[in-house]
Amino acid sequence: MWKRWLTGLLSVVLAVALAACGGNAGETAPPAAEPAPQGEESPAEAPAESSAEAAYPLTVTDASGTDVVFEKAPERIVSIAPSETEVLFAVGAGANVVGVDDWSDFPADVEGLPRVGGLEANVEAILELEPDVVFAGWSMSAATIEELRKLGLTVYAFETQTLDEAIAHIREVGKIVDNAAEAEAVAVKMEADRQKVVDAVAGLTDAEKKKVYVEFSPGWTVGKGEFMDELLTLAGGVNVADQPGWYEISEENIIEANPEVILYSAGVEGLEGIITGRAGWSKIDALANGQMFAIDDNLISRPGPRLTEALLEVAKALYPERIGQ
Repeated sequence: MWKRWLTGLLSVVLAVALAACGGNAGETAPPAAEPAPQGEESPAEAPAESSAEAAYPLTVTDASGTDVVFEKAPERIVSIAPSETEVLFAVGAGANVVGVDDWSDFPADVEGLPRVGGLEANVEAILELEPDVVFAGWSMSAATIEELRKLGLTVYAFETQTLDEAIAHIREVGKIVDNAAEAEAVAVKMEADRQKVVDAVAGLTDAEKKKVYVEFSPGWTVGKGEFMDELLTLAGGVNVADQPGWYEISEENIIEANPEVILYSAGVEGLEGIITGRAGWSKIDALANGQMFAIDDNLISRPGPRLTEALLEVAKALYPERIGQ
């Protein structure tokens, strides 16, 4: 999924928007896939997993298909993906993080940590930190991952394409760092957030669902196969994008689609003015009715513990009367 983002959108907006908004560079790839069906019981009511200590050695098969063996909980961790940095801190392993990529900016505790590069990781800097494990995104960092492995480092590669996968990944990271209870609490909270939104928009007819246009980089929108599209669907919206992945728009097609709501990046300076200033766009329902909303790029594009916060923001933008404040 991130491949499409990096080869398309990042070349356009990365240096401008992502550096400005705290770098989702590594992952400003907006999120993907069709939403998983919801059960009748709220996930928040499901029993928590055991908080017993993990059994080591622990073997996990990562996104590259590699069996990664942990003889014990890693004590020195390097993260070269912003979402992984957020996950590690969320599950209580922040004290073990000794280095992060240039784009990691959340939580505030990452400030002051050694930096090991951006889209191209600094292998020498990583080696100097002597990590027990490096957490990395497979699609973004495949070449770096292979290089680090050849140098004898343990690398755990992740790849998540749906909200369900992101939640499951958090649970797996919790097991790796021997913080299963903390990870379970994060996962249950995310499942509760999702269920809140699903329940709020339940019963909407197709005619009632609002058409939505998304623009997080000037002239680019997002369709099927990305996290952002999944969040729109879960929130009861209908994405007007008619192509998969991120792609450059036809302004005339958006006018014809006539979205009722427009979501745009809060991190791209001047983007609101670009959208509202386009010829003919003033007659689009979203603009005519003042239904344009800025969304935090990092929330909605990083498959980490704040992804359901983005879902709640989207739902509030679309149906404030249903989701509340």
